[in-house]
Amino acid sequence: MAPSTFKLNTGQDIPALGFGTWQSAPGEVAAAVENALKYGYKLIDAAYCYANEDEVGQGLKAAFEKGYAKREDIFIMTKVWNTYSSRVELGLDKSLKALGLDYVDLFLVHWPVGMNPKGNDDRFPKLPDGSRDIVWDHDHVATWKQMEGLLGTGKVRGIGVCNYSKPYLEQLLAKADVVPAINQIENHPGLPQQEVVDFCKEKGIHVVAYSPLGSTGGPMMQSEAVTKVAERKGVSPSTVLLSYHVARGSTVLAKSVTESRIKANKEIVDLDADDMKILNDYSDTLVKEGKIQRFVYPPFGINFGFPDKLTGRSMPNGF
Repeated sequence: MAPSTFKLNTGQDIPALGFGTWQSAPGEVAAAVENALKYGYKLIDAAYCYANEDEVGQGLKAAFEKGYAKREDIFIMTKVWNTYSSRVELGLDKSLKALGLDYVDLFLVHWPVGMNPKGNDDRFPKLPDGSRDIVWDHDHVATWKQMEGLLGTGKVRGIGVCNYSKPYLEQLLAKADVVPAINQIENHPGLPQQEVVDFCKEKGIHVVAYSPLGSTGGPMMQSEAVTKVAERKGVSPSTVLLSYHVARGSTVLAKSVTESRIKANKEIVDLDADDMKILNDYSDTLVKEGKIQRFVYPPFGINFGFPDKLTGRSMPNGF
C-alpha cells in the first residue's frame, strides 16, 4: 500500500498527497480548498505570489467551521516571494494575515531570487524595458539566515526551499545552520531531476513535486509510457503521474478547482517495479536525448544551475 505520509527532518509528518493552489482563477480558490478538505486532503500548498491566500484562508475557515477538518490535522505551507527576500518576516506576516492563521507548518523560499522591494509592483516589479526588476547582488543564503530566525517565533513549524538545484543546495548547506525540510520542485517523468532528487535524499531533504502532470492541460498525460502504465493498472494517466512521486518517496501536489477532479486526484495506487521501470526508462531516454521538458521557468535571467538551463547571470553563492 502506498504511504500516506513521510517523515521530515523536523520530525513532522508531511502527507504524501497535497492540494496546490497555483493558477487558480479568482473566485474559485475558496471553494476548491473547502472541497479538498471535504474529500480528505491533509496538505494545502499556498504562496504569497499566487495572490489568492485570502481565498485559501476563506476555504480553510469554511472547512474548519463545517467540521471537515481541524487546523491541527492539516499541514499548511506557504512561501516568501522574491520581493520579500530581504524582509522575510514581513512576508510571512502578510501571508498569515491573508490565510487567517497564527502559524504555518512550513514556510518556504519560493525562488533563490531577490526582486526590488521598492519597485513598481509588490509582486512583479519591472524595469522600463519590461524585464524583471532583479536585485543582482542578492544572496539567497542571507534570505535563508532570516528564515532560520523565524523558527523561534512560533509562526512557523519548519522551513524549506523551492526551485533549488543541486549546486544551489550545496552552496546553501555549506553555510546553513538548519537543513531545509523540503525542496519543492517541478517534477514528473518528463523532468525527473534525478540529480536534485538523489542529492536531497542524501541530505535528508524531502522532495515535494509540483506540476506533476506537466503544467496546464496535463501534457504529460499523453506520453506513451504514462498511458502504458495506466492501462496496466486500470487507472487514469493522471493517477499514474501522481502515484509516480509517492513511489519515489516524494510528496506530490495535485491541483484542480473542479470538485470531481479534486475527488478523483485523491486516488494514489501502488506502482510496482515494472511500472516504475517503464516510467524511468522513458525519463532516461529523454535525458539521454536532451529532450526533457521543463514547463515552469520564469524569465529571471539567472543561471540557477539546472543542467537543462545553463544560461543567465551568475549570482552570489549561486552557480
